[in-house]
Amino acid sequence: MECSGFQSSQEVIEVVEVTPQLWGKQGKTKGRNIRTKIPGNATYSNLTLKRGLMSSMTLWNWLQKVQEGDWAEQRREGALVIYNQAAKEQCRLEFQGAWPVSYKISDLDVKSGEHNIEEVEITVESVKRVEVTA
Repeated sequence: MECSGFQSSQEVIEVVEVTPQLWGKQGKTKGRNIRTKIPGNATYSNLTLKRGLMSSMTLWNWLQKVQEGDWAEQRREGALVIYNQAAKEQCRLEFQGAWPVSYKISDLDVKSGEHNIEEVEITVESVKRVEVTA
């Protein structure tokens, strides 16, 4: 029903080098600092997935296996696919190395008549946007 958190950012590494370049008023000062910024590791925020509460225990069981220490075997791949009004794929974001870090069920208020929501937060190792072919 809902997904949030698709964000990617690039770390910046700043390298400072001391060159033998002469500089200053009389050109007698040696060792000018030169700063260069280079790309570091890409980072990805956690994704939050929401859906109506169902009798399925799949998301809960996935979290339980991670909490029992089996996280490496629980890593999954997936995709968020957005469709247009004509039910044609418009955008695809794929993620790898995902596993759950938290699980939540919305507060229950029987007077409101609202549906309960199941929410799982997953961490991912990478996210990429894939070109959609027409």
